[in-house]
Order: sequence, then structure tokens, then C-alpha cells
Amino acid sequence: MSRVAYVNGRYLPHTGASVHIEDRGFQFADGVYEVCAVRDGRLIDEHPHLRRLHRSLHELKMDWPVGEPALRHIMRETVRRNRVTNGLVYVQISRGVAQRDHGFPAPGTKPTLVVTARAIAVEKYDQWAKKGVAVITLPEARWARCDIKSTGLLANVLAKQQAREKGAFEAWFVDRDGFVTEGSSTNAWIVDAKGVLRTRPLSNQILPGVTRGEILPLCRQLGIEFDERPFTVEEARNGREAFLTAASIGVMPITAVDESKIGSGAPGPVAIALGETYWSSRSDG
Repeated sequence: MSRVAYVNGRYLPHTGASVHIEDRGFQFADGVYEVCAVRDGRLIDEHPHLRRLHRSLHELKMDWPVGEPALRHIMRETVRRNRVTNGLVYVQISRGVAQRDHGFPAPGTKPTLVVTARAIAVEKYDQWAKKGVAVITLPEARWARCDIKSTGLLANVLAKQQAREKGAFEAWFVDRDGFVTEGSSTNAWIVDAKGVLRTRPLSNQILPGVTRGEILPLCRQLGIEFDERPFTVEEARNGREAFLTAASIGVMPITAVDESKIGSGAPGPVAIALGETYWSSRSDG
């Protein structure tokens, strides 16, 4: 089946969908995006994803291209037209089309809205989660507002590519003080040597991950001691467990950091429990 994309009011064949060459998303990465997982045809964590989209738009002084109820309909219709049962739906909004100039375009310039959906093989992620994955570490090289889900992702792209070239699943960014910030497309967690679950607190240095935010209440539910406190690469290597979270993967156990084995070298009980609880809580309707 040919794929379908929504672009500025029209559902178009994916191969023919396009935006103007002077769209500010193309010229300046002047845009934001969101990604929702789709499981059994349902959008996962839709409300917090749209709350974060609202925040990103506000921080960049961008207008909504359509009302939120209309966007919810467009997302579902794009999923339906692509017959996605298990996959991802992407929402991308730019400041619109205008003559190339660094300053904002004239008031009233209509934002560009693109929505796409695609299927993913969830079985592949399940198999990775059973075995665990490797990460590498890299110096932090991103801009100072990582809390905004901007389409300006060049540093993230380069980091992900370096990870793949080294046979790893993800790259962790490390700040100048030696603390892990987050992954190129994920939030980072460890269970430290004392058995405390740790993840970096929210700030402008990390994205406020939706899955991250949904995991914290599950820790309370499961009686897992946690602390929103930065950790170093050395603490990760000496910890009992490590894992990643993101919309596309839920909870993904880490078994090696820079080729150093984490814990037993197998997915740990905290990551397994949180992963199972997260997905089961999302299937309750």
C-alpha cells in the first residue's frame, strides 16, 4: 500500500508530498515536532505529547497551524489512511514559508503542518529489550535549549551515526562536568551501586521526555527508590543497571557503555519491571 502524508490541509501520496523550498523548516530548522507511538491502533501518551508540543511552540513564539482538536483528528486520520496498527505518527510544524531572512516573517505567515505515520516492527524492539543494547558516550555538542523539541537535530544525527558505526544502539551526551545529559533520541537512566534509580532532573539541558515523565509515577507504584540526580559515566559503569526511555521504545535496557559491561551484562530487574508495567498500563485503554 502506498503511504499517505498530511501537508497543510491535504492528504497526499507520500512520494508526492512536499513543502516550499523557502519553508523556514528547510532553511533554518525553524520548527518543532512530536512523535507518538501507535499500539494496536491507539496513540500512546497523546495528551502529554500535545502538552509538550504546546510548550515547544510557545518557547519559539510559534502559532498553532490548526486547533488542537483538529490536530488530534488529523493524527488519527493519518494513522488510519496508512493502516498503521503498530508504529509511529510524526507531527512537524515550521514557522511557514517566507523570503529567506533570519528574523521572523511578517505576522500572519501561516505555519506549515506535516503529519506522517509509518509502521514499525515492534517485535524487533522486543527482541532488543530482551538482550539489552550498547551505548557510547560523546562530549555534549548541542545548543543550550535542548528542552525544546526542535527540528534542529544535527548534533543528534551525528551522534546517532557514530553510535551505529561502532555497533551501538545509542550515544549518550556527556557535559563538561562529566555528567550524562541524555541520549541522541532518548532519556538516560541508571540503577546506581546502591540500588537507587537515577535520571537527570529537568532543565534546559535535556528534553522533558514524555515516556520519562510517565515512568516516574510507575516507580512509586512499584516501590522503586529513585532520585532525579545527574550521574557520571563512571557511576553508570559501576552501577547495577542502565536503560533508555523514548516514545518509540518504551524502556530499553543497556548492557554496555563504551564496551564496559553494566551489572551482570544482561537486562536488569528494574528495567524489565518498568518496561512491562509501562506497556501494560498503556494497553488498559
